[in-house]
Amino acid sequence: MNDRPKFLSASASVEVPFHDVDAMNVCWHGNYLKYFESGRAALLRKFDYDYREMQASGYVWPVVEAHLKYVKPATYGQWLDVHAHLLEYECRLKIAYEIFDRASGTRLTKGYTIQVAVHAATQELQYLSPAVVFEKLERAWAQ
Repeated sequence: MNDRPKFLSASASVEVPFHDVDAMNVCWHGNYLKYFESGRAALLRKFDYDYREMQASGYVWPVVEAHLKYVKPATYGQWLDVHAHLLEYECRLKIAYEIFDRASGTRLTKGYTIQVAVHAATQELQYLSPAVVFEKLERAWAQ
């Protein structure tokens, strides 16, 4: 078995829609979490554990913590590249995000979310990630 740290990243592109901006043409701060979700979904699909697969495995993964740092505002019509990086997976999923302006490469926002596994049938918090997470990650890393 390889002892080097294992990483997994994915990206998604998002265009800031009109309904996400305020009267000053600035993206409302709460919408950045929605953009994080686009990156998170791309990352989860990369190791075949998107929300359908989570549900099928018998676990739900609520977000229990989110942190954002706003560097520069996004505006209507701006294309964003959302990068998601898996930081932790043994006991929880900690995913880091960076949002960049596609045209200039300028970083606009960074942050992270933490999700924990909850057994769907019993609603019991899992203190270790379910075996299915490790199995799916090992397959993704092997590719």
